[in-house]
Amino acid sequence: MTHLVKTAQNIAMAILEEAGSCARRLVKSLAYVPLLLASAAATADDPPVTAQIVDLANKLNGVHPGFRAFHAKGVVVEGSFKASPEAAQLSHAKLFNGRTIPVTVRFSDGSGMPNVADGSPAANPHGMAIKYHLPGGADTDMVTNSFKFFPAGTGEDFRDLLAAIVASPPDAPKPTKLEQFFASHPNAPKAFGTAATPDSYADEEYHGINAFIFVSKTGQRQAVRYLLVPEKLVHLTPEEAAKQSSDFLSDELTKRIARKPVVFHLKAQLAEPGEQTKDGSQPWPDDRKVVELGVLTLNKAVPNSLEAETKLLFMPTSLTDGIELSDDPLPVVRTGAYGVSFARRSQAGSASSGPDNMNGHTSNAPRQASTVSP
Repeated sequence: MTHLVKTAQNIAMAILEEAGSCARRLVKSLAYVPLLLASAAATADDPPVTAQIVDLANKLNGVHPGFRAFHAKGVVVEGSFKASPEAAQLSHAKLFNGRTIPVTVRFSDGSGMPNVADGSPAANPHGMAIKYHLPGGADTDMVTNSFKFFPAGTGEDFRDLLAAIVASPPDAPKPTKLEQFFASHPNAPKAFGTAATPDSYADEEYHGINAFIFVSKTGQRQAVRYLLVPEKLVHLTPEEAAKQSSDFLSDELTKRIARKPVVFHLKAQLAEPGEQTKDGSQPWPDDRKVVELGVLTLNKAVPNSLEAETKLLFMPTSLTDGIELSDDPLPVVRTGAYGVSFARRSQAGSASSGPDNMNGHTSNAPRQASTVSP
């Protein structure tokens, strides 16, 4: 067994063990509430892949009323973004016009268990979701995480990965379903191997695993993947991470922002002509050109983060003119899953929750009704 496969299996086992511990302390779920999306009209015997993803997330992490099935634990902060001149050359989006743009950002642990320890392997990957509040009242979102690339390239593959983890407890016969999935999807364990525990949410690098298309003022089109780079990158060893307090990442970030602003550089990795853009599990070569898009400055922790999170919805398909979807299918699948999840967790008294995005980020409060659900 390779080191990467072993690492990925350890993360999967940590998730299962954490979920089992939480499940013993939780009341069993009530029946799912009716979904608010048209896709939810599918029969129970043949639900759409988006609903299957949400259901599997609940099986994997347990049902935690009011919380997301992935990235349930996090912290909300605010700040601003100012684009670089280079960004305006690539895209005519309002986001890149050089004005100071207010932002709402949520950092999070990867687990769907709201009480997971920040230093647990189950908390990987960590996430950073951004809502840019554009001039005129519209918003546009970016959803990133600390995986350098995603373990699956399609919604169906991601569903199958979740099903394989659920079906591979420690006593499962060999080869386990997870081992079989890794054998047929060799980049999946490699993706898990790229995640580690940072010493701070502010000292982590976050990747936009899906490709988007920038459109310039002259109509030129450029495929990009986002990258959020901290002022310094600091990872802990597993032994160091295990010694940290349960909430050390959110606690540290709140204290840090009170002392001084946290800064990230938003960058874009540029695809070369003809480069594939449809598979987020296939990273582009490291030698591809990277362009600075601007600086993100975070200077305020939201006073009641948990309350704010209940109103937040980040959606990777919430774009603005000058930024378009590529042929990557995951952003659309993720948006569908968010709709299923948002419907479930928004119902009064609902005991079911799901991932508001496949990378596990909770949502940001939309300013316009049209952005609340797909």
